[in-house]
Amino acid sequence: MSNRLTAAELEMANLLVEALNLEDIAAAEIPAEGYLFGHDEDSLGLDSIDALEIAQAIAQRYQVQIRADDENNKAIFRSLRSLAEHVAAHRPV
Repeated sequence: MSNRLTAAELEMANLLVEALNLEDIAAAEIPAEGYLFGHDEDSLGLDSIDALEIAQAIAQRYQVQIRADDENNKAIFRSLRSLAEHVAAHRPV
């Protein structure tokens, strides 16, 4: 199965690999629609500390704030695609 990432998704995947020091996976191998959190074989297996680190890296690179108490966080952090789409929609022009 092909994992075709858009340029924005690949950029976000690279940010995840860099911010979280993911040495076991290449950015291009992160599935666009795979779950970022959870502990089953279909997820990247991230946890809440990882979410904070991702949010900080996004704020630094894209000037997009993702607050810990945002009620939309579950949807924002669902997948690489949802995270990339959120950042693209909220980046300053």
